[in-house]
Amino acid sequence: MPKPEFYEVDVPIHRTDQQLHGLHVFTGQATSPSEALARAHQVYDAALAARKAGLANPGRQDDGWGASGIRDGWELDWRAAKAGLWSNPFSWTSTSSYVL
Repeated sequence: MPKPEFYEVDVPIHRTDQQLHGLHVFTGQATSPSEALARAHQVYDAALAARKAGLANPGRQDDGWGASGIRDGWELDWRAAKAGLWSNPFSWTSTSSYVL
């Protein structure tokens, strides 16, 4: 069985009533990009259902996946979502340098 690794799923978003666009980012453990995409979609659906029912956000799961920042009026374009291994930009092994 493949070892789970940390993935990032980037999903384009847009406002339905304005010309605003952005990106919703999900992260968590998975064994493949397709599993990462499926988990991101699952936690988003759970958070959205909780919000619509007036319940608290289910929060982060044991495998690291969770959905926060869900807002009314924003639509996610899951067909354009991209999944890949996550790379920590603040890691000392990163080739980029950041000044904080």
